[in-house]
Amino acid sequence: MLYSLGELLAKVWGPLGFLSSRLFLAAFGPLLAAALAWVLLPRFWERMPRDHGKAFVADGTKSVGKPTGTGFIFMIIYAFVCLLVLPLSFTYLGMLGCLILAMLSGFLDDGSEKPWHEYKKAALDAGIVVAAALVLCGLKPVEWWLPFTRHMFYVPVWIFVPVAAALLWFSINATNCTDGVDNLCGSLCSLAFIYLGALLAFGVGHEVVAGRLGVPHYADGADWAVTAFTMVGALAGYLWYNANPSTILMGDAGSRPLGLLLGALVLAAGNPFLILVVAGVILVNGGAGLFKVALKRFFNIEFLWTIRFPLHDHMKQNLKWSVPQVLVRFVLIQAVLTPLLLLLLIKAR
Repeated sequence: MLYSLGELLAKVWGPLGFLSSRLFLAAFGPLLAAALAWVLLPRFWERMPRDHGKAFVADGTKSVGKPTGTGFIFMIIYAFVCLLVLPLSFTYLGMLGCLILAMLSGFLDDGSEKPWHEYKKAALDAGIVVAAALVLCGLKPVEWWLPFTRHMFYVPVWIFVPVAAALLWFSINATNCTDGVDNLCGSLCSLAFIYLGALLAFGVGHEVVAGRLGVPHYADGADWAVTAFTMVGALAGYLWYNANPSTILMGDAGSRPLGLLLGALVLAAGNPFLILVVAGVILVNGGAGLFKVALKRFFNIEFLWTIRFPLHDHMKQNLKWSVPQVLVRFVLIQAVLTPLLLLLLIKAR
């Protein structure tokens, strides 16, 4: 809305064109989202479902009675701000629709007296990620850049959709599994969104820089960066109240759309391996547990059975790390590894 308004008003008086500046929108979006989340969350969280605690989770009883599903609130705020700052297009509107669907499925699970069966959630996720993959490619071939080669690859729709859907599904569930320590999921996701936003705005989204790096230039990179930074703002307002000891929890209503957006931004940046670079800790922390359970359930193989998953539970229960120690150490590991791995990903080609 502001983007279109800026283009219109610039014809009347040139300086008003700042409203369509991506730099302005990338600053205004997160500030507005953060302010709205900070103000509105306390007004509505009493209407949210109450957490019932988590079985087989270290300190799982400490969350009992806290408002959960507050991802419903900050995701509505995020969608509103995105509609305000982004150009209206099928891609962005479609992606926002998929994020809202992921949020609603998570919220209904948060409010259910009996948690939904994992197969039911997996089936719902499957439908959402396939829809998101179709939105992201627009039923057209997609240009990817990959490690260890400077060749660009045009990926046909019939390959892109299943690969993208698998990445999105894994990202949703790994992120969901990471939401078990105050501030951890939101902090790691915020860090990933900042790195992805920077890459989208000043790397693949910048024609000159992209040429020098030997990566494709995506004209919509700056717009995707605005979506990433806006989510950082919405999460900042939420994390204010989720700091240990937390007052509220995002629940599946927050973690599932966060995982979907994380995967979508990775695909928008044109390299699926970026998920390992910007969210490696999330994947190891939550995703390794999914792999472990799958091996046990479908192949009766016990893999690292002495290690608890999600990994943050192992650190608390077996290594006796405190919640602040888990948070700070996991975030520091990701913050240090991402620039190094990103440099390797771009240069080792």
